Amino acid sequence: MTGGFQVAVCGPARCTAAQAKQARRVGELLAARGVTVLCGGGPGVMAAVAAGARAAGGVVVGVLPGADRDDASPDLAVAVVTNQGQARNAILVQSADAVIAVGGSWGTLSEVALAMRRGGVPVVSLDGWRVLDQAGDPVPGLQLATSPEQAVALACSRSG
Repeated sequence: MTGGFQVAVCGPARCTAAQAKQARRVGELLAARGVTVLCGGGPGVMAAVAAGARAAGGVVVGVLPGADRDDASPDLAVAVVTNQGQARNAILVQSADAVIAVGGSWGTLSEVALAMRRGGVPVVSLDGWRVLDQAGDPVPGLQLATSPEQAVALACSRSG
């Protein structure tokens, strides 16, 4: 695999304080493992994971929805301008070896769905979406985590 292991961390721009704290910890833990963090590059969960990874000496790549870098998190090492709006979600999850969703919004749900459709990569939800089938049973594949440590362990289970 070229470029090392990459984990996309997704979550709402408007998150709770607890979700921001969890995302920051996820960033710290991923950086400690030498994982490249991918995120949407904006506020909320995205800014928190970027701050955590940067504080721990990690590399964070933001895949931005807009046409410029004006609103990008200051903790990004690299900002990729897509001018694709929410369609950038597909670019973000396609570039990842695993996906962690912290919290939930409609955009986050689209990222979870795109990652699940892709198949073959771990998809983890921390304090976020739980997807059920018509019978009310959990849809296979989406892994639920109860802590940042568990989320990172599940996401990195195939990193070698």
